[in-house]
Amino acid sequence: MTRIAIIGGGLAGLASAAALGSAGFPIDLFEARPFLGGRATSYPLPGAEEGAGEAIDNCQHILLRCCVNLLDFYKRLNVDDAIAFHRDIYFMEPGGRTSILKAGALPAPLHFTESFLRLRFLHWSDKIAVGRALLAIRTQRTTRKDLDRLTMLDWLREQKQTERAIERFWRQVLVSAINEELDRMAASHGFQVFWLGFLSGSRHYEMGIPSKPLGELYTSDSWKRLPNVTLHPRCPVEAIQWQGDRAIGVTAAGRTYPADAVISAVSFERARVLLPDLPVDWAAFEHSPITGIHLWFDRPVTDLPHATLLDTTIQWFFNKGRGRYLMLVVSASRNLAQISRNDLIALAVQELGQFLPAVRAANIEKAHVVKEMRATFSAATGLEEKRPLAVTRYPNVFLAGDWTRNGWPATMEGAVRSGYLAAEAVARSLEQPQTFVLPDVA
Repeated sequence: MTRIAIIGGGLAGLASAAALGSAGFPIDLFEARPFLGGRATSYPLPGAEEGAGEAIDNCQHILLRCCVNLLDFYKRLNVDDAIAFHRDIYFMEPGGRTSILKAGALPAPLHFTESFLRLRFLHWSDKIAVGRALLAIRTQRTTRKDLDRLTMLDWLREQKQTERAIERFWRQVLVSAINEELDRMAASHGFQVFWLGFLSGSRHYEMGIPSKPLGELYTSDSWKRLPNVTLHPRCPVEAIQWQGDRAIGVTAAGRTYPADAVISAVSFERARVLLPDLPVDWAAFEHSPITGIHLWFDRPVTDLPHATLLDTTIQWFFNKGRGRYLMLVVSASRNLAQISRNDLIALAVQELGQFLPAVRAANIEKAHVVKEMRATFSAATGLEEKRPLAVTRYPNVFLAGDWTRNGWPATMEGAVRSGYLAAEAVARSLEQPQTFVLPDVA
């Protein structure tokens, strides 16, 4: 029986396993850590006794309804009912004034018209500029050939966007979605977010938030319907075994496992070690960090489920526990790398109090900071053509990972798409072609 080895238990590896497992292939999936999910996972909170054993996400991960492959992956694991979707996107200004962006009665791409015109954090001149740029995205996305070489900020300047529109609208949406600053981000990725998520359909923007810790989405119970997938946690792959230019297995935790095909679903640094002869420009890849700050208060401080915060360091908060436990997120957080834990917590509480007055009267019961310095690859200009495809120079070795060329930037959707693309390549190589990747919504 043909057996497939998958190296890496992040979303890309898990997606490959779910796809090939559902097609009947026997799978061995190897993960060095004791838990699955890679950078989209949860773990027990360390520290104070009262928090011992409580599971927290390493950072808040969200999806949009346009993330069709990620949703398909959740369905394969029978955990899609753990995703709660929200129609209202809350924008908060210092002082607490809140505006809501949501779809109305008009069809796409005009579905935001009513709520967009009521946004109080933008002036009329800002709204006119944004509307003009959104129309330009609709036309230029298929006509311009330089969007991967142009930064999103350069494009916005080209479209004569106001400074307020750039900072309070474009930056607020895109830095969080792509985890990169506008002056580094390729315009092609900004276009994709707004076209697929905001313009192509009236519900594609709806924000999905897991209702349970991320790690619980991938537990062994989730894999019971795929008994041919064998998970090997705490089992790091040390090397791929070769016979000529073909892989014949992997060595993991001191033991050799035979394989007829191998998928490397690890980070670009790890892939470089496992497959040093691949013709990949490794130097073109760099990381962009995300910082998550978890705060537990002695009383409720908000009844909103989430909000994006304007004109401040903290970009989002998410209500994780009846208004008493908030998770704060700062994407592309290079400027926070050298700030100490205590200073970050103090900054977060001070800034949050500008938006939520109840914070100023509340006491912090505990706090936790997560700096994911390697959270995603940087979606920089000129990188797209350097991202490798799933197929490699080796006939039975394939690549997956959000950093590979899958049509999306560094997102959970991109990771799952890469896993599905690698699974399709494996199936073709075994002369049992399958289709796993679902087309984009538009």
